[in-house]
Amino acid sequence: KEYETQIDRAGPGHSPSSPRQSVRKNLDFEPNSTTALILEARPANLPAKPAEEAQKHRQQYEEMVAQAKKRELKEAQKRRKQLELRCKVEESIGNAAQTWNQEILPNWSTMCNSRRVRDLWWQGVPPSVRGKVWSLAVGNELNITHELYNICLARARDKWKSMPIEPVTEGSSLADREASLELIKLDISRTFPHLCIFQQGGPYYDVLHSILGAYTCYRPDVGYVQGMSFIAAVLILNLDTADAFIAFANLLNKPCQMAFFRVDHSLMLTYFAAFEVFFDENLPKLFAHFKENKLTPDIYLIDWIFTLYSKSLPLDLACRVWDVFCRDGDEFLFRVALGILRLYEDVLTRMDFIHNAQFLTRLPDHIPPDQLFSHIHAVHMTSKNRKWAQVFQALQKEQEWISPVLKR
Repeated sequence: KEYETQIDRAGPGHSPSSPRQSVRKNLDFEPNSTTALILEARPANLPAKPAEEAQKHRQQYEEMVAQAKKRELKEAQKRRKQLELRCKVEESIGNAAQTWNQEILPNWSTMCNSRRVRDLWWQGVPPSVRGKVWSLAVGNELNITHELYNICLARARDKWKSMPIEPVTEGSSLADREASLELIKLDISRTFPHLCIFQQGGPYYDVLHSILGAYTCYRPDVGYVQGMSFIAAVLILNLDTADAFIAFANLLNKPCQMAFFRVDHSLMLTYFAAFEVFFDENLPKLFAHFKENKLTPDIYLIDWIFTLYSKSLPLDLACRVWDVFCRDGDEFLFRVALGILRLYEDVLTRMDFIHNAQFLTRLPDHIPPDQLFSHIHAVHMTSKNRKWAQVFQALQKEQEWISPVLKR
């Protein structure tokens, strides 16, 4: 009100300074933030600050500035360390890529099983050579050529043109649903959605669609099964289209993958039983806890095995798992499962059935790769002097002996 009265008295064309402005004129600085307001004098219509209070406010302000500077210094040091670490990692990857390109790949047949190469392999294959290494490790037992891929793709396109586009319904038979173009489209839209490259309109939508469609023509007895899109997508990110199809078909032809994708229940149960043998051997406390809560391996293993961990783990970590899986085969998939359980053993032993199932079917978004691999390395894949393959074969024979149908 006093300020408005002064304006009225001064008349038009003259605007007296506000109390706040007159105070700031007397200061030798301009407050840069609300933290600096404690240094300003009170408005003219209020009693002035006592000297003690003014001194206290100045000390508080200086403390705030000192804390802000300290915080900025810590953040700068953290950023510098992160940059140094990133540079070291990039340098290490560059050196490893050079070793793979110049020494290992040209002499693959003689060096691939050497101790040095296996150690490098375990540390992770550099992204620039990953596709080549995967192709060599998986092999091409099916003798698929680029020409065969093009033939299968042409058949798939003809089939899609001729078939009516009808949505998948609950009443459709399993074969109809698995072979359906609609199901493939639906799965593609849910494949790595955060990357936004496999969805319709994305750069790899047609590529993924082509590989999955070509496979349904190459293996009509298997057809399309949910989960395949994740495997194909990982291969597309690391290989050319035709080579990705060759690796895809050969990977799915492995015994474990074929058992799961063809839903061979008896064989799947044998894999679960073999897994439980090594689970009990490596993590007896957690194994007993799961048994007590009736948490069976199929609850969490099916999704891990179907997608080869590409859906369950962060993509970079999943690719590192694939590095060793392409070399060691099916056994490594179950070793990784035990490594995950070992990593989170303390957490899982404190949970009930529902929380355990929820945790294992939706793993944390951030899993330290080196930490997980150290736990995987600590897993022993021997039980009573028997390796994975021996335990699995023994269980398979036992299953055949129990079931006369399987025996016939």
